Amino acid sequence: MPMLTWNEIDTVLLDMDGTLLDLHFDNHFWMEHIPRKYAANNSLSLAQARARLDIEFIKVAGTLDWYCLDYWAGILKLDIVAAKREIQHLISMRDDTVPFLDALQTSGRQVVLVTNAHPDSLSLKVERTQLDQHIDQMISTHQFGVSKESQSLWQQLHHHLNFDPKRTLFVDDSLPILNAAKQFGIAHLLAVSNPDSKLPPRDIVDFHATEDFRTLTDAIRACPVVDSKADSRT
Repeated sequence: MPMLTWNEIDTVLLDMDGTLLDLHFDNHFWMEHIPRKYAANNSLSLAQARARLDIEFIKVAGTLDWYCLDYWAGILKLDIVAAKREIQHLISMRDDTVPFLDALQTSGRQVVLVTNAHPDSLSLKVERTQLDQHIDQMISTHQFGVSKESQSLWQQLHHHLNFDPKRTLFVDDSLPILNAAKQFGIAHLLAVSNPDSKLPPRDIVDFHATEDFRTLTDAIRACPVVDSKADSRT
Protein backbone atom coordinates (compact mmCIF):
# COMPACT_ATOMS: atom_id res chain seq x y z
CA MET A 1 0.00 0.00 0.00
CA PRO A 2 1.43 3.44 -0.92
CA MET A 3 2.44 5.61 2.02
CA LEU A 4 0.58 8.91 1.63
CA THR A 5 0.43 11.52 4.40
CA TRP A 6 -3.20 12.56 4.04
CA ASN A 7 -2.94 15.18 6.80
CA GLU A 8 -0.61 17.06 4.40
CA ILE A 9 -2.92 16.84 1.35
CA ASP A 10 -5.71 19.35 0.64
CA THR A 11 -5.92 19.21 -3.17
CA VAL A 12 -6.02 16.11 -5.36
CA LEU A 13 -5.29 16.41 -9.08
CA LEU A 14 -6.29 13.35 -11.08
CA ASP A 15 -5.51 12.07 -14.54
CA MET A 16 -8.38 10.44 -16.45
CA ASP A 17 -7.34 7.77 -18.98
CA GLY A 18 -5.51 4.94 -17.27
CA THR A 19 -6.11 6.46 -13.84
CA LEU A 20 -9.87 6.84 -13.36
CA LEU A 21 -10.89 5.17 -16.61
CA ASP A 22 -9.66 1.86 -17.97
CA LEU A 23 -6.96 2.54 -20.56
CA HIS A 24 -8.10 -0.48 -22.58
CA PHE A 25 -10.41 1.71 -24.66
CA ASP A 26 -7.61 4.08 -25.71
CA ASN A 27 -5.08 1.32 -26.31
CA HIS A 28 -7.53 -0.61 -28.43
CA PHE A 29 -8.59 2.52 -30.30
CA TRP A 30 -5.09 3.65 -31.29
CA MET A 31 -3.43 0.25 -31.67
CA GLU A 32 -6.24 -1.71 -33.34
CA HIS A 33 -9.24 0.35 -34.43
CA ILE A 34 -7.49 3.30 -36.07
CA PRO A 35 -4.83 1.20 -37.86
CA ARG A 36 -7.58 -0.95 -39.40
CA LYS A 37 -9.59 2.08 -40.54
CA TYR A 38 -6.47 3.81 -41.87
CA ALA A 39 -5.44 0.66 -43.75
CA ALA A 40 -8.88 0.32 -45.32
CA ASN A 41 -9.02 3.99 -46.35
CA ASN A 42 -5.57 3.93 -47.91
CA SER A 43 -5.51 0.45 -49.48
CA LEU A 44 -2.73 -0.67 -47.16
CA SER A 45 -2.05 -3.87 -45.31
CA LEU A 46 -2.49 -3.65 -41.56
CA ALA A 47 1.29 -3.92 -41.12
CA GLN A 48 1.88 -1.06 -43.56
CA ALA A 49 -0.72 1.09 -41.86
CA ARG A 50 0.81 0.50 -38.44
CA ALA A 51 4.28 1.34 -39.75
CA ARG A 52 3.05 4.65 -41.16
CA LEU A 53 1.14 5.48 -38.00
CA ASP A 54 4.17 4.74 -35.84
CA ILE A 55 6.13 7.35 -37.78
CA GLU A 56 3.40 9.93 -37.22
CA PHE A 57 3.06 9.05 -33.53
CA ILE A 58 6.78 9.47 -32.91
CA LYS A 59 6.74 12.96 -34.44
CA VAL A 60 4.45 14.39 -31.75
CA ALA A 61 4.91 12.09 -28.73
CA GLY A 62 4.77 14.07 -25.49
CA THR A 63 3.22 17.17 -27.11
CA LEU A 64 -0.36 18.40 -27.12
CA ASP A 65 -0.77 17.27 -30.75
CA TRP A 66 -0.34 13.68 -29.53
CA TYR A 67 -3.65 14.09 -27.70
CA CYS A 68 -5.40 16.38 -30.21
CA LEU A 69 -8.26 14.79 -32.14
CA ASP A 70 -8.32 17.70 -34.60
CA TYR A 71 -4.63 17.13 -35.36
CA TRP A 72 -5.13 13.43 -36.03
CA ALA A 73 -8.26 14.04 -38.09
CA GLY A 74 -6.15 16.26 -40.36
CA ILE A 75 -3.15 13.95 -40.54
CA LEU A 76 -5.07 10.70 -41.03
CA LYS A 77 -8.07 12.08 -42.96
CA LEU A 78 -10.40 10.28 -40.57
CA ASP A 79 -13.30 11.45 -38.40
CA ILE A 80 -11.67 10.57 -35.08
CA VAL A 81 -14.66 11.42 -32.89
CA ALA A 82 -16.96 9.27 -35.03
CA ALA A 83 -14.40 6.46 -34.89
CA LYS A 84 -14.35 6.68 -31.10
CA ARG A 85 -18.12 6.42 -31.00
CA GLU A 86 -17.93 3.20 -33.03
CA ILE A 87 -16.30 1.46 -30.05
CA GLN A 88 -17.64 3.65 -27.24
CA HIS A 89 -19.00 0.58 -25.48
CA LEU A 90 -15.40 -0.09 -24.38
CA ILE A 91 -15.24 3.14 -22.36
CA SER A 92 -15.49 2.29 -18.68
CA MET A 93 -14.47 3.47 -15.25
CA ARG A 94 -12.16 1.36 -13.16
CA ASP A 95 -14.00 -0.59 -10.47
CA ASP A 96 -12.12 1.28 -7.75
CA THR A 97 -12.72 4.80 -9.11
CA VAL A 98 -16.07 5.72 -7.55
CA PRO A 99 -15.19 4.51 -4.02
CA PHE A 100 -11.95 6.51 -4.25
CA LEU A 101 -13.62 9.68 -5.52
CA ASP A 102 -16.44 9.43 -3.00
CA ALA A 103 -13.94 9.08 -0.15
CA LEU A 104 -12.06 12.15 -1.38
CA GLN A 105 -15.27 14.16 -1.64
CA THR A 106 -16.44 13.10 1.81
CA SER A 107 -13.08 14.11 3.26
CA GLY A 108 -13.52 17.69 2.08
CA ARG A 109 -10.59 17.77 -0.34
CA GLN A 110 -10.61 19.70 -3.58
CA VAL A 111 -10.75 17.13 -6.40
CA VAL A 112 -9.81 18.26 -9.91
CA LEU A 113 -9.50 16.21 -13.09
CA VAL A 114 -6.54 17.32 -15.20
CA THR A 115 -6.44 15.43 -18.47
CA ASN A 116 -4.53 15.76 -21.73
CA ALA A 117 -7.60 14.38 -23.49
CA HIS A 118 -9.12 16.58 -26.19
CA PRO A 119 -12.38 18.27 -25.06
CA ASP A 120 -14.39 16.12 -27.51
CA SER A 121 -12.88 12.97 -26.03
CA LEU A 122 -13.50 14.23 -22.50
CA SER A 123 -17.14 14.96 -23.37
CA LEU A 124 -17.66 11.49 -24.83
CA LYS A 125 -16.16 9.81 -21.79
CA VAL A 126 -18.21 11.90 -19.36
CA GLU A 127 -21.31 11.06 -21.40
CA ARG A 128 -20.51 7.35 -21.09
CA THR A 129 -19.41 7.27 -17.42
CA GLN A 130 -20.95 10.31 -15.64
CA LEU A 131 -17.51 10.86 -14.16
CA ASP A 132 -18.33 14.54 -13.66
CA GLN A 133 -20.77 13.65 -10.87
CA HIS A 134 -17.86 12.70 -8.63
CA ILE A 135 -15.38 15.52 -9.33
CA ASP A 136 -15.37 19.22 -8.41
CA GLN A 137 -13.79 20.49 -11.62
CA MET A 138 -12.70 18.99 -14.95
CA ILE A 139 -9.87 20.51 -16.96
CA SER A 140 -8.56 19.59 -20.39
CA THR A 141 -5.01 20.85 -20.86
CA HIS A 142 -6.03 21.94 -24.38
CA GLN A 143 -7.43 25.11 -22.80
CA PHE A 144 -3.86 26.01 -21.81
CA GLY A 145 -2.27 25.06 -25.14
CA VAL A 146 0.27 22.63 -23.67
CA SER A 147 0.22 19.12 -22.21
CA LYS A 148 1.07 17.87 -18.72
CA GLU A 149 4.54 16.95 -19.95
CA SER A 150 5.31 20.69 -20.12
CA GLN A 151 6.35 22.90 -17.19
CA SER A 152 4.30 25.66 -18.79
CA LEU A 153 1.16 23.63 -18.11
CA TRP A 154 1.96 23.28 -14.44
CA GLN A 155 2.71 26.99 -14.13
CA GLN A 156 -0.59 27.91 -15.80
CA LEU A 157 -2.53 25.33 -13.82
CA HIS A 158 -1.04 26.62 -10.57
CA HIS A 159 -2.11 30.14 -11.46
CA HIS A 160 -5.57 28.92 -12.51
CA LEU A 161 -6.31 26.81 -9.42
CA ASN A 162 -4.09 28.54 -6.84
CA PHE A 163 -3.20 25.23 -5.18
CA ASP A 164 -0.31 24.73 -2.79
CA PRO A 165 2.13 22.30 -4.48
CA LYS A 166 3.38 21.15 -1.07
CA ARG A 167 -0.16 20.14 -0.07
CA THR A 168 -1.22 18.63 -3.41
CA LEU A 169 -1.44 15.01 -4.54
CA PHE A 170 -1.19 14.22 -8.24
CA VAL A 171 -2.20 10.80 -9.55
CA ASP A 172 -1.36 9.57 -13.06
CA ASP A 173 -0.40 6.40 -14.91
CA SER A 174 2.26 8.16 -17.02
CA LEU A 175 5.73 8.19 -15.49
CA PRO A 176 7.01 11.05 -17.70
CA ILE A 177 4.05 13.16 -16.59
CA LEU A 178 4.61 12.28 -12.94
CA ASN A 179 8.22 13.35 -13.40
CA ALA A 180 7.05 16.68 -14.85
CA ALA A 181 4.81 17.21 -11.82
CA LYS A 182 7.70 16.35 -9.52
CA GLN A 183 9.95 18.82 -11.34
CA PHE A 184 7.33 21.54 -10.81
CA GLY A 185 7.27 20.80 -7.09
CA ILE A 186 4.15 18.71 -6.49
CA ALA A 187 5.00 17.08 -3.17
CA HIS A 188 2.73 14.03 -3.23
CA LEU A 189 2.75 11.74 -6.26
CA LEU A 190 1.02 8.45 -6.94
CA ALA A 191 1.33 6.18 -9.97
CA VAL A 192 -1.26 3.71 -11.24
CA SER A 193 0.48 0.44 -11.99
CA ASN A 194 -2.41 -1.25 -13.83
CA PRO A 195 -3.90 1.35 -16.21
CA ASP A 196 -5.14 -1.23 -18.76
CA SER A 197 -7.32 -3.99 -17.31
CA LYS A 198 -6.27 -6.34 -20.11
CA LEU A 199 -2.55 -6.04 -19.32
CA PRO A 200 -0.55 -7.13 -16.26
CA PRO A 201 0.48 -4.51 -13.66
CA ARG A 202 3.79 -2.77 -14.19
CA ASP A 203 6.64 -2.70 -11.69
CA ILE A 204 7.08 0.94 -10.66
CA VAL A 205 10.02 1.90 -8.47
CA ASP A 206 10.35 5.68 -8.84
CA PHE A 207 6.98 6.57 -7.32
CA HIS A 208 4.52 5.21 -4.81
CA ALA A 209 2.10 3.11 -6.86
CA THR A 210 -1.28 1.47 -6.47
CA GLU A 211 -3.30 -1.23 -8.22
CA ASP A 212 -6.51 -0.51 -6.31
CA PHE A 213 -7.64 2.88 -4.97
CA ARG A 214 -9.92 1.13 -2.48
CA THR A 215 -6.87 0.37 -0.33
CA LEU A 216 -6.67 4.13 0.30
CA THR A 217 -10.26 4.97 1.22
CA ASP A 218 -10.09 4.21 4.96
CA ALA A 219 -7.03 6.42 5.40
CA ILE A 220 -8.66 9.23 3.40
CA ARG A 221 -11.82 9.17 5.49
CA ALA A 222 -9.84 8.98 8.71
CA CYS A 223 -8.11 12.25 7.86
CA PRO A 224 -10.65 14.84 6.66
CA VAL A 225 -9.67 18.36 5.70
CA VAL A 226 -10.66 20.95 8.26
CA ASP A 227 -12.48 23.92 6.74
CA SER A 228 -10.61 26.82 8.32
CA LYS A 229 -13.13 29.33 6.94
CA ALA A 230 -15.99 27.50 8.58
CA ASP A 231 -14.11 27.32 11.86
CA SER A 232 -13.46 31.08 11.84
CA ARG A 233 -17.16 32.00 11.62
CA THR A 234 -18.77 33.47 14.71
